[in-house]
Amino acid sequence: MFAGFMTNAWIVGTLVAIVAGMTGFFVVLRGSAFAAHAIPQSAFAGAAFASLVGIDTLTGLAAFSILGALGIALLGQRGRHDVATALTLVFMLSLGSLFLSMTDSYAQQVYSLLFGEVLGISTNQIAPTAALVAVCAVAIATLYRPLLLSSVLPSAGEARGLSAFRIELSFLLVLAIATTLTVPVVGTLLVFSLMIGAPAAARTFTNRPGAALALSVGISLITVWAAIAASYTTDYPVGFYVGAISTGWYATGRTWAALRRHHVPVTHSAPAAMTP
Repeated sequence: MFAGFMTNAWIVGTLVAIVAGMTGFFVVLRGSAFAAHAIPQSAFAGAAFASLVGIDTLTGLAAFSILGALGIALLGQRGRHDVATALTLVFMLSLGSLFLSMTDSYAQQVYSLLFGEVLGISTNQIAPTAALVAVCAVAIATLYRPLLLSSVLPSAGEARGLSAFRIELSFLLVLAIATTLTVPVVGTLLVFSLMIGAPAAARTFTNRPGAALALSVGISLITVWAAIAASYTTDYPVGFYVGAISTGWYATGRTWAALRRHHVPVTHSAPAAMTP
């Protein structure tokens, strides 16, 4: 399980779990689950395009993920954000379908793009993935306080001169980078489960932002490691295990929160669950 090609799977899977846990914390906090679902569809189109023209898959993933993020931000600036997200999702998904229909390996490409192929990670993908993780981590660290403030207290953020559009655009671009990393591992259909399950579970265990962020990364790591081990053992897709384990974490968190509310009296001294 730890020899040969599996080494690449463990390394890339760990990197993906870290960035998904960090980014997913703000996805849940900002209520951006729909965007976290739509941008991977852009990545799907990018991977299909890369396969069609014969360029590196990560290049296609990154380019189209960024295009999807820009589309959501720009279209949603003057109109309804959910409509802009839905239109971007549909357009990019249709592009991916078009690109795949023009290739000779349709079925194989669909499977790997939709459900991931972590056991097929090559050595030359490790360095670019690590570089993107570093970029994403630096961006999250730089934007941490503005993102937290604009997510929890949007009016206070605007009063302090924070541009809601710039913060949203910056976050969506970070989300695009995270998507570029996670699609090759868990696939476009289940990438958002990794970004939502662990962070949502973490928020049920603690209301402190720093602790919730760290716990989100920890749960994401455990999820990915368990999914890789189970996929290797059973030959079932890693994406299935990521989705199932993520759901299990969230169910556990909600159950624990319900039990805590039942046994501990609720106080109303802190109106905001996560105050910067």
